[in-house]
Amino acid sequence: MALAKRIIPCLDVKDGAVVKGVRFKGLTDVGDPPSLAVKYQEQGADEIVFLDVNATLAGAETLRAAVQKTAEQLFVPLTVGGGVRTFEDVKTMLRVGADKVSINTAAVADPLLITECANAFGSQCVVVAIDAKRVGDSWLVHTHSGTRSSQLDAVEWAKEVCERGAGEILLTSMDCDGVKDGYDIELTKSIVRSVSVPVIASGGCGTIEHIVEVLSEGEADAALAASIFHYNELSVRDVKSLLASRGIPVRWCG
Repeated sequence: MALAKRIIPCLDVKDGAVVKGVRFKGLTDVGDPPSLAVKYQEQGADEIVFLDVNATLAGAETLRAAVQKTAEQLFVPLTVGGGVRTFEDVKTMLRVGADKVSINTAAVADPLLITECANAFGSQCVVVAIDAKRVGDSWLVHTHSGTRSSQLDAVEWAKEVCERGAGEILLTSMDCDGVKDGYDIELTKSIVRSVSVPVIASGGCGTIEHIVEVLSEGEADAALAASIFHYNELSVRDVKSLLASRGIPVRWCG
């Protein structure tokens, strides 16, 4: 039996509010993190991803209170990222309620951090976020909230982070982020076929068809979306019902 595909709303947070932008820019306020998280949980979300889009630049301190307040109200897994720079930061996020912690900039700066965290907390708690932007015929990993190119090839980096102990990859196409024209299917499939851990596809969701496409043609294990949920274009329940009708296995949400 095929494993159920996951639907994961993403809460991009800046200064305590959920925001949404286009290609990591032009952020606008769309709501309160705990309230939106509970709303999506009630709709049948499999997980919630909580990313502080400013914390890599400003530090992890801004995350703690919001994470704790959100985690207290959830029974689905909560993944937290943004501004997580050190082993102690990961430990803190797990202590205040995160089930998984996502690292990007810190992992690129010190790849040993991936293994250190996996050994201490288990690979299932370690998510490596890869923000990738197409350059020619490949994709380069970007850090610092998408503001700096690392010059790392995204596919090769995905392989390395898995070898180092990452339990999951959160893959965002910077070219598609917020544009709502669809996920980067080529990028997603390239990463999925290169690694043995689950891959969450992110960046570009605008319609249910985009989710169908990335879970089938793109072969992703999960689809992350923000705009379609934040602007009430579709509920998580709507998405799951439509996916089920297309023969894509999803967890029943009542």
